[in-house]
Amino acid sequence: GGDPATVLSNLLSGGTAIEAPGGGAVETSPEEDRLADMCSVVLADTEDTWSALFSKMGRTYKYPKLVIFSGSVTSACGQAEAAMGPFYCSGDNSVYIDLSWYEELAAKFGAPGDFAQAYVIAHEVGHHVQNQLGILGEVHSAMRATSQEKANELSVRLELQADFFAGVWAHYADRSRDLLEAGDLEEALRAASAVGDDTIQKR
Repeated sequence: GGDPATVLSNLLSGGTAIEAPGGGAVETSPEEDRLADMCSVVLADTEDTWSALFSKMGRTYKYPKLVIFSGSVTSACGQAEAAMGPFYCSGDNSVYIDLSWYEELAAKFGAPGDFAQAYVIAHEVGHHVQNQLGILGEVHSAMRATSQEKANELSVRLELQADFFAGVWAHYADRSRDLLEAGDLEEALRAASAVGDDTIQKR
């Protein structure tokens, strides 16, 4: 909903739009608007943190894009359904999320709260950091050249490192902007425990 010129302006500036399965924009509820705004704010905050850290390494951090979709979406990594959960696609340097997944995070996985929601974005941005550092490509090459068991182990390690990078963002964001409140770290840890790659593989 809203002014199409505003949506177009946001897209051109790397902003956020909610995409329907057919590819067009969808009308959103106030809660979806709140969640979309939160995702955009968290993404911008990760950009501040990682830009500063990359600069200290003498590197330039290239910003990822955020794609909020409803139902299903086509990315450079292929077709994806909302049931898959949030994901990062290195083919188009984009973080994808269906906002309805946050309901599942709270109800099914027992990880409600704003910081748990922020952690999800920070974790996917962690994969973008891996991509920027060359880790993602290196590990994916190693996964293709080994057994399924070893590839699964490498996949879990990638996920754990993305969790670590989400923690790096939280640390610096809190230190510079007093981001965290009581209980926030517990929220993030519950989310990581509930939807981590190793937990999902066990299920």
